[in-house]
Amino acid sequence: MFRLFKHYVPHAVVLLGLIDFVLLFLAAELGWQLRTSQLAIDSGNFTDRAVPIFSFAILQQVSMISVGVYGTDALLRLRFAIARLAVAISLGIILLSLMFFLIPGSTLWRSILLYAMIFSIVSLVINRILLNGILGMGAFRRRLLVLGAGNRAQRILELGERSDAGFVVVGFIDMGNGEPVIEEALARSAIKNFARYVEKLNVSEVVLALEERRNALPLQDLLRIKTLGVHVNDLSSFFERETGRIDLDSVDPSWLIFSDGFSSGRWLSSIAKRVFDVTASVILLILFGPVVALFALLVKLDSKGPAFFRQERTGLYGQPFYITKLRSMRTDAEGDGKAVWAQANDPRITRIGRFIRKTRIDELPQAWSVLKGEMSFVGPRPERPQFISELQTQIRYYNERHVVKPGITGWAQINYPYGASIDDARQKLEYDLYYAKNYTPFLDILILLQTLRVVLWADGAR
Repeated sequence: MFRLFKHYVPHAVVLLGLIDFVLLFLAAELGWQLRTSQLAIDSGNFTDRAVPIFSFAILQQVSMISVGVYGTDALLRLRFAIARLAVAISLGIILLSLMFFLIPGSTLWRSILLYAMIFSIVSLVINRILLNGILGMGAFRRRLLVLGAGNRAQRILELGERSDAGFVVVGFIDMGNGEPVIEEALARSAIKNFARYVEKLNVSEVVLALEERRNALPLQDLLRIKTLGVHVNDLSSFFERETGRIDLDSVDPSWLIFSDGFSSGRWLSSIAKRVFDVTASVILLILFGPVVALFALLVKLDSKGPAFFRQERTGLYGQPFYITKLRSMRTDAEGDGKAVWAQANDPRITRIGRFIRKTRIDELPQAWSVLKGEMSFVGPRPERPQFISELQTQIRYYNERHVVKPGITGWAQINYPYGASIDDARQKLEYDLYYAKNYTPFLDILILLQTLRVVLWADGAR
């Protein structure tokens, strides 16, 4: 995988994205040339149209990222990709029209936009048809050798069997430090020259999946293959890279302490994040104030009770604060005063409430909490103190999610469905810890863009 600003991006996605950008650029230029030839006029110097041409390619690709064109489903299923591409190109045209309206003087004609849109969809679909087989071939996957044959090695085997896996396991080595689970594992004693064995299999990475590492690390073997240029990785770092989350089953305190990351508190990143939060929250409150007012009225008409509700949540470093949301449940949703997890098809949700939860409209008033500095736009979702007291006793490292400000959207929200149980909270914590560990402004931008996919397709709404 390619590491971009501390975040891992599959090589196949990087390659596809670069090709897509070139195709988008060529589609806009071809649209320009076609229209000018139809009108029998000179197409002019490229420098005169460079800004709108590049704007077309950039905004279209931003739209493609936003609606999930580079997600696993879109990469593996052509029909899914075509549907997302059509939505992305249409959204990109809307963004371009808005930009050309706000910044007049250097625009593309509507006829050119139409041609560019058609050329884009056709070329991008053809690109996926041609590369669809290649993206799944072993040439794009790392060749992995696993040291271990127990339950940890079994987890790597299961991950590698997924269609979107970025690696292929070429062998398992039983190091004799536990009961083997992988039947085809080769005993370490059967390999006379470990370095030559690694070269013979053309291994690009070795992962340590030992059940017990104490006095079991083959240091001489690892040193030799490391000097040969083979990447050596521990299990926790491997799962972090491959899954985009911190695996609680394999991680230990020393790994969290000595691994890189957890730099969200650095002053430059904090200032940039706060400036964005203030600017974006002001814009959001101004633009969507009428929308909130409209749905507040609809909530009042739909069911008895106030249009808004305030609820205590836990914020940065465990400090309590109150969030404000549009009410989506009946006023007697927690009649006994005890906190209750939301469930699928929860009967407590009102008719209007179901819609505003799916579209995330109920979250808009939280922009006020962002403006006050209690929240950020991106971060772990703030949880209720009643749930936290239970979760922190059952899930280790749970309090570590509070080292960053809670957010309206987050890495867990775009990668995992709505959580409504202890197990869900554990899964989401793994994503929250990944965000806290690998935070950069780039990751924030990526999350904000992909939040549009969650809103459009109501992923995880409950």
